[in-house]
Amino acid sequence: MKHETTITAGTEWLSASVIADGVASGSMSALDVTNHVLGRIAAVDGKLNAFTDVVAERARATARKIDATVASGGSAGPLAGVPFAVKNLFDVSGVSTRAGSKINRDLAPSSRDAALIERMEAAGAVLVGALNMGEYAYDFTGENAHDGPSRNPHDLTRMSGGSSGGSGSAVGGGLVPLALGSDTNGSIRVPSSFCGIFGLKPTYGRLSRARTFPFVASFDHLGPFARSTRDLALAYDVMQGSDADDPACADRPIEATIPSLARGIDGVRIAVAGGYFKENLTPEAMEAVARVAKALSVTTEVEILEAARARAAAFVITTSEAASLHLDRLRTRPQDFDPAVRDRLIAGAMVPSVFVDRAQKFRRWYREQVLELFKSVDVILAPATPCIAPKIGQATFVLDGVELPVRPNIGIHTQPISFIGLPVVAVPVPLDPMPVGVQVIAGPWREDVALRVAYALEQAGVVSAPRPMDI
Repeated sequence: MKHETTITAGTEWLSASVIADGVASGSMSALDVTNHVLGRIAAVDGKLNAFTDVVAERARATARKIDATVASGGSAGPLAGVPFAVKNLFDVSGVSTRAGSKINRDLAPSSRDAALIERMEAAGAVLVGALNMGEYAYDFTGENAHDGPSRNPHDLTRMSGGSSGGSGSAVGGGLVPLALGSDTNGSIRVPSSFCGIFGLKPTYGRLSRARTFPFVASFDHLGPFARSTRDLALAYDVMQGSDADDPACADRPIEATIPSLARGIDGVRIAVAGGYFKENLTPEAMEAVARVAKALSVTTEVEILEAARARAAAFVITTSEAASLHLDRLRTRPQDFDPAVRDRLIAGAMVPSVFVDRAQKFRRWYREQVLELFKSVDVILAPATPCIAPKIGQATFVLDGVELPVRPNIGIHTQPISFIGLPVVAVPVPLDPMPVGVQVIAGPWREDVALRVAYALEQAGVVSAPRPMDI
């Protein structure tokens, strides 16, 4: 089959939707697209440090199969020829699952891909590699003591956000149109905010976590990053479905969101989160929320009661559950941890069980209170991060006149939401000098509503993924 589209400089900024349509029609070659992306990674990733592993031969072999399928008249799938990469806590066949650590590099190579990789490739996508992340996902910054920091594509001196920092950097920097990451306390939404891209944290239990390295099993979510709402929905739709290999994965019907995007948002009840979510914000973060609310003509404000306590309870459960997972490694190889991660895990091992029990009881109460709010609204808007991306290595910042440590406080507005597993689309607001994100929060299992609101904002030109100027 003749391929009419020449793969040239700038192709890396094509959307997943455009690539898939081009490959499926035969006007693009999946192999040409893959080779271009691999060349882009080789040329640019030295600046971004987004990738830890590149699986070039696997990617080319997959692309050749896709081109052969199209040439024979077959269907290559809704993501035909679309390159993607995954946070390196996803199992990739033939690659050791690092989870951002030094210790895991001693593991044998994985024998099978993570469930979501299998689903992406079944839809025609092409895996090109694994991405940098904070050690064992216990991170908001994108800094890694073993692999170095992944860097913000809009300013290489700034953080990409974590712990899915490589995912944010790779998509924001035009290395791949799609990436997968995980979000326990904010690790999809924070990199999306800092790197100026779209991210989806689905409802807890919506997408399979099978064959991924856990952080806090009762909080862990997996989800996609993209440079447009449509691409985000496209990836999300193909990954849905129950999975017996993940006991937390819900047995729910697949609910395609792409068709719903064009329905608009008439009748969708939207409010802005007040109280706690209006505190600890820089002017840029406040401006981002204000722009989004104005574009949606939102005048209603709701208060999520006890959000500060929810964040505290999330800290207790996170550190305790994570410590339990890593006890053997802490005993036998303490010197091989990032010291900052090791110390938090050791502290978690000493949290009294009665504190954890109280945090879990509060969690159940808090979820009930928040779900009551969704009887009167469909979507709540809130800041994704309190600020634009801090400088790499920056230890403190000032919020509301108080100097605070950066690392634990980046997720100040994300933790009270993932604590109870609500679906969120992080949307990027392009500001000067850096983009910053807003959370579009919906009720359980209503990813479609959050995506519709994000799409409406994108169509109105209020949110978008800006291209970096210097890479």
